[in-house]
Amino acid sequence: MSKAGLMSSPICLVENVNGSLSVCKQAIEFLSRINEPVVVVSVVGLYRTGKSYLMNRLAGQQSGFALGNTIESKTKGIWMWCVPHPKIEGHTLVLLDTEGLGDVAKGDSKNDSWIFCLAVLLSSTLVYNSRGTIDNTAVEKLHYVVELTEQIKIRSTEAAVDEEEEEDCKFVQFFPSFTWVVRDFTLELEIDGKSVTEDEYLEFALQLKKGVGKKASDYNLPRQCIRNYFPSPRKCFVFPSPASPQNMTRLESLHERDLVPDFLQVTGHFCDHIFHNSVVKTVKGGHRVTGKLLGHLVEIYVNTIKSGKVPCLENAVVALANLENQTAVQEALKAYQIGMEKVKNKFPVGVDDISLEHQKFSSLATAEFMKRSFKDEKGKYVNKLREDIDMYYIGLLQENEMASERKCRDLLKNLFSDMNKRLQDGEYSKSGGYELYCRDRDAVVEQYRREPKKGVSSEAVLNEFLNERGPEANSILYMDTKLTENDRKIEEQKEKNALLEQKFKEEEEKRIESERMMQAEKERQQDQMRQMQEKFNKELEQQQQEMDRAIESKLMEREEMIKKNMKEKADLLNEEITNLKKEKENSGGFMKEYVMPFIGAALACPRGVPKMAAE
Repeated sequence: MSKAGLMSSPICLVENVNGSLSVCKQAIEFLSRINEPVVVVSVVGLYRTGKSYLMNRLAGQQSGFALGNTIESKTKGIWMWCVPHPKIEGHTLVLLDTEGLGDVAKGDSKNDSWIFCLAVLLSSTLVYNSRGTIDNTAVEKLHYVVELTEQIKIRSTEAAVDEEEEEDCKFVQFFPSFTWVVRDFTLELEIDGKSVTEDEYLEFALQLKKGVGKKASDYNLPRQCIRNYFPSPRKCFVFPSPASPQNMTRLESLHERDLVPDFLQVTGHFCDHIFHNSVVKTVKGGHRVTGKLLGHLVEIYVNTIKSGKVPCLENAVVALANLENQTAVQEALKAYQIGMEKVKNKFPVGVDDISLEHQKFSSLATAEFMKRSFKDEKGKYVNKLREDIDMYYIGLLQENEMASERKCRDLLKNLFSDMNKRLQDGEYSKSGGYELYCRDRDAVVEQYRREPKKGVSSEAVLNEFLNERGPEANSILYMDTKLTENDRKIEEQKEKNALLEQKFKEEEEKRIESERMMQAEKERQQDQMRQMQEKFNKELEQQQQEMDRAIESKLMEREEMIKKNMKEKADLLNEEITNLKKEKENSGGFMKEYVMPFIGAALACPRGVPKMAAE
């Protein structure tokens, strides 16, 4: 992010007024100027648990997000702070501080659920902030996780119950990494008398109980959801109290020397973990999200929620792809037009000059399109780009042809000026005048052909010009008293033959030009197909990585279930892993068998060259 684009303080991204969510235009406009990938970190948790302090530290600032020093929740809706990523050049770190959950003043748990849902949908790392310990009460307070399947859908189609259950296991492919932060932790990190790490402490708290009764089911449900939805490994940090009780109300103004050293140490470890392990935000299919795309996502999801519908990952990606692909076509066409302006300024040029530049900048435009586009599985937008480029190219060909015609006509007019004077002076209207006329005319034609850079209409304009002067030549021929009737017939035939030869030269010039342009068009289509293949391979690789992450997470869960001797859970996970592997294999096969041939057929459809180039 350029220094000019730095955000000096947080701004509201999603406003929450009387339980109604709305997108803040200023924030979307800011995001629209960020064309680099974004790493999105959201913090959620109960109100008054110190979420904002952590976000300020991630931003590298002492203050920014409102901390508050009373029991009233300060953050309403979702606030955003965009800063240059401290560890990855060319990336932006987007910090989202969410409204505290469970604020008694709101009295609307549904509103809390949507705030939590948006945090999950928008982030690449979700930080859950709580106080005290990760006991059953703390886990139960994270009941919003249980509701996620009712508030987020993966596919747009209506699914049967068994398909919905199958979909339930796929959230892990698309959900953010999960970090649990425990504030004011006072216990020892021990389990059964043995020291454990913070991560082991979290996994112990998320262990499932054996049994099938209601009590076990209620206990396991939120834990099972966290395991199902958020990929392993999950991360945990436990923070001691940051300062003495009397200083807690002015935490924002305290210097580091006033804070507990252990608290500062954990804060440093937490920030390092986020900076080094939080990945770029992606959407379903693995496409990396820029600031501009993130802004579109916010609008799509908030508008869906406001309409009373359930946000759908598949629908969001389709809507996002349409918006981005339309922009990609416009930007790519602009790149082509800017490139071809240099050629336009040199008009008239030969067919090789214009077709080679067309090929060069068409390839550049396709590359620009590929950088930005995604999920153009039927080639709709890449073909739109080609059609727009062809239309613009036809216009350039017409301009080049007209420029050539003007230059050639002006040249012939200048070259024939001396002959016109002689004609007016009657030098050709006497005995032997026809021979003199032919000699002067042939000299002018030869001089015309020697002139360089006449463009694509050289022979056509010459043919037209000689045809126009045909009656003039015939008139001089019949006035020449030196010639006999037989001589006139012979010369008349020569005139006809000369015009036929000139017509042949014009047609030959057009044929050669057409062949060159067809060859250039063939090479252009091959280049476009190559770039589409590369794009396809990249998107397929992204999808495969998405599936691999889910499979790896399920494998880790299965190993834990085996260790805990929970065979039934392990068998279910094994089935999920098998299904994910099949889906991975099938998705790759589908793309290779149907998508690429479809695109190939669309691109290879015989189009030839723009009509006027072949005429």
